[in-house]
Amino acid sequence: MITIVLTNRNRDIRIVKNCLESLQNQTDIDFEWFLVDYGSNLNYLVELKELLKDFTKINFISCPVSGQLWNKSRSINMVLNQCKTTFFFVGDIDMIFHPNFISELKGVSSTEKATYFQVGFLSQQVSLKETTFEEYTIAFKSNSEATGMTLYPTAVLKSINGYDEFYHGWGAEDTDVHIRLKNKGFNVQFYDEKIVIKHQWHPKKYRSKASLEPFHSKLEKINHQYIKQVEKIQIVQANKNHQIGLIPIDSEYKKLENTISSYQVFSEVFEIDSFLNATIFNLPKGSYQIVFLKHPLVNNLKNQIKSWLGKKAHKFYSLEEINNKLIAVVVSNFRNNPYELTFDRENQTLSFKIVID
Repeated sequence: MITIVLTNRNRDIRIVKNCLESLQNQTDIDFEWFLVDYGSNLNYLVELKELLKDFTKINFISCPVSGQLWNKSRSINMVLNQCKTTFFFVGDIDMIFHPNFISELKGVSSTEKATYFQVGFLSQQVSLKETTFEEYTIAFKSNSEATGMTLYPTAVLKSINGYDEFYHGWGAEDTDVHIRLKNKGFNVQFYDEKIVIKHQWHPKKYRSKASLEPFHSKLEKINHQYIKQVEKIQIVQANKNHQIGLIPIDSEYKKLENTISSYQVFSEVFEIDSFLNATIFNLPKGSYQIVFLKHPLVNNLKNQIKSWLGKKAHKFYSLEEINNKLIAVVVSNFRNNPYELTFDRENQTLSFKIVID
């Protein structure tokens, strides 16, 4: 038997519906499936839960993490932890699956290999049609470098500690798993005999400067370098210092709404460095709000002249730099804590809430 996991955050409900219907209408219904919503907004969740009334066999996990970075790896590991089937398939919510897809999965399943599937990409115009799987004409196909849509032997995926939860934001986590499996000496096979999965078109999400959602401007580059190191050093097991797949507990996240202690930290270099390298690690148990602000001397002419002359002067980080440094600390050390990050780039305020337990 196979377990299927799909992950979601605010994806167009029409796209979600098409994906779920394609699985509900399989010729072989002997599979278990999960949908993990990782931080969709409240209004969207109302609509999603209404849709799910038509899909009673789905196991639904809703995570109250809208103020956190997207973490597909954690979402997948939540299901992996409780998976009792021999095989585990990681899909995407924007896919449409052939009616015989489950049968195809079972046909290629083997405890000696992982198999990932070629995907046919649909154009915007074709994606908007309501038709059969075969009638969705493909604009182009993925190649072996696209490492998603993978069927794993569950025991093997668990043996490498699942998906690496260091990866936040979009992409990289699938490729990392494949590399670690190969480092282990395990066979990873690309299936391109026929197209049994098609990708629905959707606009790429471009962030505006007005967005308050958490975002690290250099994270993709860090992830890329990390993958190169995983391959070079032959890393097999991830998440060695963290429990994987922790399901967020609503009651713990509600503590963020009742902040006990509130502090301001200014953008002077040594003040920031001391907070991020020491203070945050020694906070007593409780709920905190830390507001990072521009230091009053940032635009001080006297201080600027001293700096230009090479004399002793205050140095400052920009709030963008502080945001990136803060996220790096959180991802590496506090990613399983309830936290919420809001960066208002227009008004230049950075607010961080966290529960220390």
